[in-house]
Amino acid sequence: MHSSSNPPSPASSLPYAGIRVVEFTHMVMGPSCGLMLADMGAEVIKVEPVGHGRNGDATRKLLGSGSGFFPLFNRNKKSLTLDLQTPEGKEAALKLIATADVVTENFKPGTMQKLGLDYESLKAQFPRLIYVSHKGFLPGPYEHRTALDEVVQMMGGLAYMTGRTGDPLRAGTSVNDIMGGMFGAMGAMAALAQREKTGKGQEVQSALFENNVFLIAQHMMQYAVTGKPAAPMPARISAWAIYDVFEVKDGEQIFLAVVSDGAWREFCNAFDLGELHGDPRLGSNNDRVQARSWLMPLLREKMSAYSGAHIAQVFEEKGLPFAPIVRPHDLLDDPHLNATGALAPIQLPDGRESKTVLLPLTLDGKHLEVRLSPPKLGEHSLEILTALGYSPEQARTLAQGQAA
Repeated sequence: MHSSSNPPSPASSLPYAGIRVVEFTHMVMGPSCGLMLADMGAEVIKVEPVGHGRNGDATRKLLGSGSGFFPLFNRNKKSLTLDLQTPEGKEAALKLIATADVVTENFKPGTMQKLGLDYESLKAQFPRLIYVSHKGFLPGPYEHRTALDEVVQMMGGLAYMTGRTGDPLRAGTSVNDIMGGMFGAMGAMAALAQREKTGKGQEVQSALFENNVFLIAQHMMQYAVTGKPAAPMPARISAWAIYDVFEVKDGEQIFLAVVSDGAWREFCNAFDLGELHGDPRLGSNNDRVQARSWLMPLLREKMSAYSGAHIAQVFEEKGLPFAPIVRPHDLLDDPHLNATGALAPIQLPDGRESKTVLLPLTLDGKHLEVRLSPPKLGEHSLEILTALGYSPEQARTLAQGQAA
């Protein structure tokens, strides 16, 4: 178990070891960026607000669908509490930024400017600094608007494509927040590489709306190529005949895909459907697409006699694509994820132990591990502030949001 109270394992072999990131972030987008840099070895210091009625990143206390935000996106980070609205708190922040390679933020436009901690205010004093801003919109006519993941899904075509016609539906996770943070991290990586050549830092900007447009760009280009608007996914004419969720024995559901003529032959042989394989109306995939109106009800009836486990076994043996319909919490026990090390032990901020999901990549065959569990509020304040030259007493006072 990697607990935040245990010393972290050596990170010196990781790509961004020796890079210090200071993040002024909350919710999902900014913390996602810091998570990716932290997992890759950067020392990420999360500056959390205290004083003036605030007590840390608000996601620490979210309920319901937000209750997983803090523990997922804030591992491998250190927590420092400061009141940036006091001169002493801001001075401490500037001392910290002086030691940083990267600063990241994802507050509303103007917030960092009011604090004097925006890129324009910092770049002259810190010419090597890389400053990553995560926003709702890149600079332009929409930049004054307040954005949320759901807002940009609606205005960016994703909700239209996900829901049924006339019933726009947001995706079932924070796709733009997480991917927007990923592009912020990618921008930071690119800027670090460029700094090696030029010696100069720069500002990186990533935005929810533009991220969403990139996600939907394949449908925009479909229109450019064909002249025909893309239909919502539930109403689309599929390129493949059998590419659907089937309800099988005991009400279980399973997704099955039979996308080539060879796969159609294998499928028919495996489930005793010789009469369909020999039907000239079903000779090619395109023929089967045209026949879906009568073919699919027939196949649904035939497949309903089999258990999901039997169908899965046959499809796996034949190399045909299939998928059980899995709920998110079931994945904590997924045999593949557990066997490959994609899930790792972590300690939640309340002290309970759990598993968490690592980044979906390996370097030299290894996942990027949990070195620090999500920090308790202000857990590393004394360590960080005393390293900046404050006495322990000054550090304690600053971390409580008071004048040092």
